[in-house]
Amino acid sequence: MQLMVVLAHDEDGWITASVPALKGCHSQGRTREEALANVREAVEGWLLVEQEDKAPVNAPEVEITAIAV
Repeated sequence: MQLMVVLAHDEDGWITASVPALKGCHSQGRTREEALANVREAVEGWLLVEQEDKAPVNAPEVEITAIAV
């Protein structure tokens, strides 16, 4: 599964990371690398919550493609 992540700087100097394809899936970090690592965890959690009521499946491989705005 390949997901696009939108990176932006906020007013406090943090880098925010949002996944448009997953409603409400956001994270942040002090550096680009930290923001991407944190959003990867957020994506994994988001996908687990989505699967709770469904039959168990193996977690998909997630490839993050970041773009900056």
